[in-house]
Amino acid sequence: MKQLFFILVLSLFGASCHYAQDTAKNEATMSDTTNSTATSEGMTPDSNKLEVATLGGGCFWCIEAVYQELNGVIKVESGYAGGHVANPTYKEVCTGTTGHAEVAQISFDPTVVTFEEILEVFFTVHDPTTLNRQGNDVGTQYRSAIYYHSPQQKTIAEAAKSAASEIWDDPIVTEIAPLDKFYKAEAYHQNYYKDNPYQPYCIYVVGPKVKKFRENFREKLRQSTQN
Repeated sequence: MKQLFFILVLSLFGASCHYAQDTAKNEATMSDTTNSTATSEGMTPDSNKLEVATLGGGCFWCIEAVYQELNGVIKVESGYAGGHVANPTYKEVCTGTTGHAEVAQISFDPTVVTFEEILEVFFTVHDPTTLNRQGNDVGTQYRSAIYYHSPQQKTIAEAAKSAASEIWDDPIVTEIAPLDKFYKAEAYHQNYYKDNPYQPYCIYVVGPKVKKFRENFREKLRQSTQN
């Protein structure tokens, strides 16, 4: 009976990020987006030495939640990239007509964590072999993508993609393209897993990816996460 109830909960609430995000929007307050930016505890950013990575791996709540726990990451923002429409809204992106992917933009200290390590985590915690899909989240906005910020990042991304083929049985379909524009998502998308850990989608979809990250990269966890 318990197993049947669990399956029912999954089918009703854990099916897709789109459903969960629609619900979240209805419950969101109109707070200033700068107040919702996910910033690492106890770390003072030095903008002169930080690097930025922009990654798409399905619902941006998942990617954001993982990198918030990675040591050396200063800030994570959920948003949209890779499209052709200026200032897209979540609703527009979900139609698939703007061309955008849901992404997380990650500001990190390269003296603590390298771009190579950022991508090692990326190719471990999401499935880079499913085209325009992560689990029940289906659509071009959920595609696997690396939007590089420099020629060096492009070279590293291509090497990481090639290396990932050794750990995945099916071909890697991750898009590698230059970042044109990054548009920060609406306030209610920022810091979502931390603020809503008991939301069904967070329990059944985001949570397992965070757990996988913790199990595979224990030595790279932020100190506050280890405690």
